[in-house]
Amino acid sequence: MSMNLEELKKLREQNFLKHKKKKREYYLKSKQKEEETKYKDYKEIDYSKELNVENFSKNIKIIAKKQKEHVDDRKDQILQKMSEYKEKKQTYYKENREKRLEYDKTYREKKKEELKEYRKQYYEKNKEKILERQKEKRKLKNKE
Repeated sequence: MSMNLEELKKLREQNFLKHKKKKREYYLKSKQKEEETKYKDYKEIDYSKELNVENFSKNIKIIAKKQKEHVDDRKDQILQKMSEYKEKKQTYYKENREKRLEYDKTYREKKKEELKEYRKQYYEKNKEKILERQKEKRKLKNKE
C-alpha cells in the first residue's frame, strides 16, 4: 500500500489548500464580527440637521471649544517637551561643535569645487551667448 511520490505531493497540496481555505474563512468571519461590534454604538448622522444654518455655527463653536480644552490640558506637556528638545539640541551642538565645524568646512569646500565646475561647464556651453552680451555692453558703454 505504498503511494508514489506524485500522489503524496498531490495529497499534501490538497491538504494545504484546505487548510488555507479554512484559515481564510476564519479570518473573514472574525473580521466581520469585529466590524459589527466596532460600529454598533455609532449613531447615524443626519447631515441636513447637523449642517443647517443654525446648527452649523453652534457645532463649529463646540468643536473649537473642545480643541482648545484639549490643547490647554496638554499645554504644560507641550511646553515641557519643547524645552527638553531645546536643551537636547543645545547639548548636542556643544558636544559636537568640532565635528560640525569640520563638516561645515568640508561641505563648503565641496560646494565650492562643484560651483567652480558648474561655472566652467556653463561658460563652455554658453560661450557664444556670453561673448555676444559682453560685446553689446561694450558697444553701449562706448556710445555713451
